[in-house]
Amino acid sequence: MEYANFELTKEMFERVPKEEKNIHEIVRPSETYWQDAWRRLKKNKLAMGGLFFVIFITLLAIIGPYLSPYNYYSQDFSIANQGPSRAHWFGTDPFGRDIFTRILYGARISLTVGYVASILNLTIGILYGGISGYFGGKVDNIMMRIVDTLYAIPMLLYVILIMVVIGAGLKSIIFALAIAYWLSMARIVRAQVLSLKQQEFVLAAKTLGAPHMRIILRHLIPNSIGPIIVTLTLSVPSAIFTEAFLSFIGLGVSAPMASWGVLASEAMETLYVYPYQMFFPALAISLTMLAFNFLGDGLRDALDPKMRK
Repeated sequence: MEYANFELTKEMFERVPKEEKNIHEIVRPSETYWQDAWRRLKKNKLAMGGLFFVIFITLLAIIGPYLSPYNYYSQDFSIANQGPSRAHWFGTDPFGRDIFTRILYGARISLTVGYVASILNLTIGILYGGISGYFGGKVDNIMMRIVDTLYAIPMLLYVILIMVVIGAGLKSIIFALAIAYWLSMARIVRAQVLSLKQQEFVLAAKTLGAPHMRIILRHLIPNSIGPIIVTLTLSVPSAIFTEAFLSFIGLGVSAPMASWGVLASEAMETLYVYPYQMFFPALAISLTMLAFNFLGDGLRDALDPKMRK
């Protein structure tokens, strides 16, 4: 052979400089989907600010009323309509009640409505949309026509009809939100399931004989979790604003209970004389809605694989 006597020698090789050894190394470490989403979320300052504010206002609503020396219902006309001071940080209302304490207590009611509506939105919307999208055909057609019909009925009509049956108050608002707020989630989940149900992993599960509900809950829904979390986050401020609006027009909780909408409604009578009584409840509603919206926008970007760099 022509190359039989060919030998390798040290002179044939050139040592690679140290700075060139890492050229072909992987720059970004291996990460799971959720680790990558959290890393990108942390880079979004508005989203992180919204997250911290949501945690802060939730903790304040839970423990705040216990730390205040006042309660939300006691009246003292000798200190009525006093402006913000050291004794009363946000001032007092026409009945001498501490506005700061009433805002803390109102946060409980408003956030409870928002969180309960979101939980109902999550459970009902996922099951309804998942079943509709998975089975398709006539089942999908009938279920979506029901959704369209419920969409056509105004929320205010729901509340009025429920008030006639079970009376006014927090239960009426929560029940009305339970009827109407899952509709958007159902449509989003249905669209996701329709796009995923022809994938290979779903066909493999069917071939192995997996039950329909197992395929929906264990395979399709987890792969749709990104849009679901974003929709869930954005539904909370919508529910809070709906509760505030209904309480503002007199269809919410009854006195002496205080939600942010009730506080704003009571402050309307003295808006021009004591504007601070409207300012603080409106500020609480605005900041909370902004925080949830910033968080929702950040989650949408963080959970979108197309945004990955």
